[in-house]
Amino acid sequence: MTEILDRAKKSGVNVRLCDKKTLDRSAEGARHQGCIGYAVDFEYAELDDIFERANAQSVPPFIVILDGIEDPHNFGSILRSCECGGVHGVVIGKNRQTPVNDTVIKVAEGAAEYVKVVRAVNINDAIREIKKRGVWVYALDMDGHDIYSEDISGATALVVGAEGKGVSRLTRELCDGVLSLPMRGKINSLNASVAAALGIYAKLECDGKKAK
Repeated sequence: MTEILDRAKKSGVNVRLCDKKTLDRSAEGARHQGCIGYAVDFEYAELDDIFERANAQSVPPFIVILDGIEDPHNFGSILRSCECGGVHGVVIGKNRQTPVNDTVIKVAEGAAEYVKVVRAVNINDAIREIKKRGVWVYALDMDGHDIYSEDISGATALVVGAEGKGVSRLTRELCDGVLSLPMRGKINSLNASVAAALGIYAKLECDGKKAK
């Protein structure tokens, strides 16, 4: 708590000390750990920002596209995996998709501050634009090629579908291919955030092999 207070004061953030009852009332039922912060609305990025970040790092762009992720906990977990996995940006749609809200930011554990998130009016139009810029787009879904047997190095975007529904038909058809994670059990699908994390690291593994 002392570190939080010191950083807030150094950053020019107004700090007010109050009792637990006041904190509980201000939290409006949400859980807190003795500290509440107020911030401006999340600022979304543009597609250009994602490509500029990749260009600044002198590496091919790596993008994750979310097709209808409605669970904010899954969204937050995906953002965290994206940040850890070096994803340059995440693209979401305005419809059938939870926005970046308080829950997403909390679950992301700070990743929302570093991952650029683009909120597109139409997810399929965004995919078309991404493909025009030389990025291969793959749907991460069932009945596809084993992701570990495909060369997904270089400029790549992975599309992660909604919980239970997967990638929508039109979006899937628009992709350059469909990739699947190997399954050995009786259940044929993974949680969206787990699938995204595994897909991200399969891509990193492929990049590493290509570099050798």
